[in-house]
Order: sequence, then C-alpha cells, then structure tokens
Amino acid sequence: MLSIDVVIELSAEACLAHYEGRVGQVLAHSLDGRRVVFPAEALRRVVTRDGVHGTFRLSFTSEGRFRSIVRLR
Repeated sequence: MLSIDVVIELSAEACLAHYEGRVGQVLAHSLDGRRVVFPAEALRRVVTRDGVHGTFRLSFTSEGRFRSIVRLR
C-alpha cells in the first residue's frame, strides 16, 4: 500500500461544499511539496464542526486508488 502525508486546512463552509457534492475532489499538498488529489468523500471520516485541519496520512492501492485517511498526531 502506498501512502503520503498531507496538510489539509478546510473551513467548515468548504467542507459543506464537498459534503453537498458541489466539489468532487480535494487538492492538498504533501509534506514534501507534491500536489495530491483525492475524493472529497474521504473527508467525511475526519471532518469536525470546525472543518478539517491538520496533517493526515492518505493511503492508496497499488493502482493509485484512494484507500484511507488517518489523522497524524
């Protein structure tokens, strides 16, 4: 399984746009500077009342499909 660590800073309003389906993908930057695109649906697992803020590890299958998201401490 492939993984990449990204910083995500999204307000509650931005998360609502993702949740309502108005936005289908999220663009984030990895800790090493790469741009990463993943499905907005993944945010449902980590969104809080204030939005999504922090560093997360994204995991992908060997085919490059999104698998999971985990908040890093």
